[in-house]
Amino acid sequence: MKVMEKISCGLFILTARTGGRDNGCVVNTVMQVTAAPNRIAVAVNKQNCTHDMMLETKEFNVSVLDEASQFSTFKNFGFQSGRDADKFAAISFARSANGLAYLTQECNGYISARIVETVDVGTHTLFIAEVTDGAVLSGRPSATYSFYHEHIKPAAAPAQKKGFICVICGYIYEGDVLPPDFICPICKHPASDFRPL
Repeated sequence: MKVMEKISCGLFILTARTGGRDNGCVVNTVMQVTAAPNRIAVAVNKQNCTHDMMLETKEFNVSVLDEASQFSTFKNFGFQSGRDADKFAAISFARSANGLAYLTQECNGYISARIVETVDVGTHTLFIAEVTDGAVLSGRPSATYSFYHEHIKPAAAPAQKKGFICVICGYIYEGDVLPPDFICPICKHPASDFRPL
């Protein structure tokens, strides 16, 4: 699993809207898969509220996070559920032609897309989508997953208790043994993404 961290990937805020309600989540799997037609693929955890909204509406936006991104943005979109919180309450955003939100700060561009196919890949759904709109918002470099770990995510606090820490979001599971089927309640990653304190 360690070598998987060497795969270059970016960080994005994925947004959707249903019933007059906006929601979004952090994803790290967005890629262009064809240029003609212009299509992208996005992998989304099935436990995310945004996932269900995308299935319902067949549309989404991707905000491409840049290196000016703050940890508070990751906490807002990644460490709480849109089922319980309004993630857009304190965020600067605009709406694209499809009516969906995209970030206007900490973001160097956005892409709007319409879903044309879904693939069940276990814990996630892979959405294949046609690009319908998009714009470059700044010239700042995109934030990579590596950049996030080195420059945005705060260093883990020294361990005081016995337990395990999620290397993705920093959630701490207290106890001597981490159950092998444990799922992080914050970022939904499996026990394999936890390290002993």
